[in-house]
Amino acid sequence: MTALVQGVGVSDAVARVLAARGIDALMAEDFLRPTLKSLMPDPSTLVDMDLAAARIAAAVDAGETIAVFGDYDVDGATSSALLTRFFRSIGVAISVYIPDRRLEGYGPNVPALLKLREQGAKIVVTVDCGISAFAALRAAKEAGLEVIVVDHHKADVALPDAAAVVNPNRLDDASGQGHLAAVGVAFLLAVAVNRRLRADGWYARKGITEPDLRLLLDLVALGTVCDVVPLKGLNRAFVVQGLQIMGRGGNAGLTSLARVARIDAKPTAYHLGFLLGPRVNAGGRVGEAGLGTRLLSTDDADEAAGLALRLDEFNVARKEIEAAVLHEAIEQVESAGASDDPVIFAVGKDWHAGVIGIIAGRLRERYDRPACVVALDGGMAKGSARSVNGVDFGRAILGARDAGLLFSGGGHAMAAGFTVTEDKIAELIAHVQAEVRRQLQGEALAPSLAIDGALAVSAVTADLVAELECVAPFGSGNDEPRFAVLDALVSKADVVGSGHVRCFLTGRAGGRLKAIAFNSADSELGHMLLTAAGRRLHLAGCIRADTWQGRTEAQLIIDDAVLSL
Repeated sequence: MTALVQGVGVSDAVARVLAARGIDALMAEDFLRPTLKSLMPDPSTLVDMDLAAARIAAAVDAGETIAVFGDYDVDGATSSALLTRFFRSIGVAISVYIPDRRLEGYGPNVPALLKLREQGAKIVVTVDCGISAFAALRAAKEAGLEVIVVDHHKADVALPDAAAVVNPNRLDDASGQGHLAAVGVAFLLAVAVNRRLRADGWYARKGITEPDLRLLLDLVALGTVCDVVPLKGLNRAFVVQGLQIMGRGGNAGLTSLARVARIDAKPTAYHLGFLLGPRVNAGGRVGEAGLGTRLLSTDDADEAAGLALRLDEFNVARKEIEAAVLHEAIEQVESAGASDDPVIFAVGKDWHAGVIGIIAGRLRERYDRPACVVALDGGMAKGSARSVNGVDFGRAILGARDAGLLFSGGGHAMAAGFTVTEDKIAELIAHVQAEVRRQLQGEALAPSLAIDGALAVSAVTADLVAELECVAPFGSGNDEPRFAVLDALVSKADVVGSGHVRCFLTGRAGGRLKAIAFNSADSELGHMLLTAAGRRLHLAGCIRADTWQGRTEAQLIIDDAVLSL
């Protein structure tokens, strides 16, 4: 840590955080000040990227119709909008197709692809999907439609029959960019196509000025954060640079969405993941699947305002549906009693397929274990899973698919989705439990909190909050720093809002600190805090700014607590 403090010039607290993340003095510059110049790879390092770029550039030059087939989540919406904006910036209109989650399910399907062919499309670029769409892409080829797959989900040894398959998670791809979200891969594709058009002299012949692709990074940042991919390397540069672009307000859709989400501060990864992302997702979950892409693609301020309001309304509806399904899922899990199974499964009839991914995430958070939620609907079922560090759920689902247990399925380490016939659910559960046990190699899953350092109450200040900002953005692979605050005397504790426990703390050497444990009033942690007045605790949590009436102080967000002996 001495090298970090002396060589990089960071404080002792920041040095501890960097060291805990394996960042040494040589790596610190790229981590603290990530730039595309230092971290952006040559797109050609991805297998099939040059092939895809050459075919798309040829289509642009020949005036062939290009269509994009995207996913209905934030990663898919941002990927689709990014390509729409790129092509529009060079005077090329493309069509976009986003499937309905409930009626069509995930990924390319034969009727949709044939419809695009009938509408004149010569090439379809799939984004955030396609790597496992073997039958659909085979049918498309037979119909004379060329498909270019742009995806990031885990790939099998066998690849779909496509004109090009661009996926850094291909087994034969050595680019080292497997951590990218689909929108990051789509950005690299735009860079590659732009470069090919320049090399072919297309811009010069047409008298068109090359677009500034950096203006698309706000979309890359949004999709990267919301797809919960690791915020390391290029992803970190994408988000840092993208937040700066977003702060300029150039995207009418993002500006309108920030307005309805009541964001009046400089955008952060938190705003992307918890305020903007859920609203973009709401269209695909409980409303109209293509609304998110339309919002992020439009330059019309009035249209953007209307779409943002509709997505906000769908988000309210999503929360209501989510609350009802979550209640049933928790009841089901807890009525089943204790189990040694490593994965939590909840299966329900007529659960809305649009919220099962969120419910899986809620169950994972509640029980500190991988969780899978399955919605039954007329003999078929759709499932969504969320995992924890150390358990690769994407591998488990691919294995189940290879074993013939799934109608379709795929994903990555931390999240997966699938479709299964109702009669195969029991076999699927047994298969997944066995695969996860194999991955754990006899180790039991145990909840844990990573701690970046220990502090006295007096050391938790607004200055410390400001110092820690250089480690942001926070997210997967770069968790928000968590500290142990030692020997804190609870002078007062009460319930505020909808079940949050607020505390006021003082330290042995002085100092006063406000703290809060969200949604904890009915939990063991909440009970401890509410009955701890006059006692000393060791607390673990994150330190954030608390701004009120123009004054900023530090606040501890409590994750756990134990009595000080």
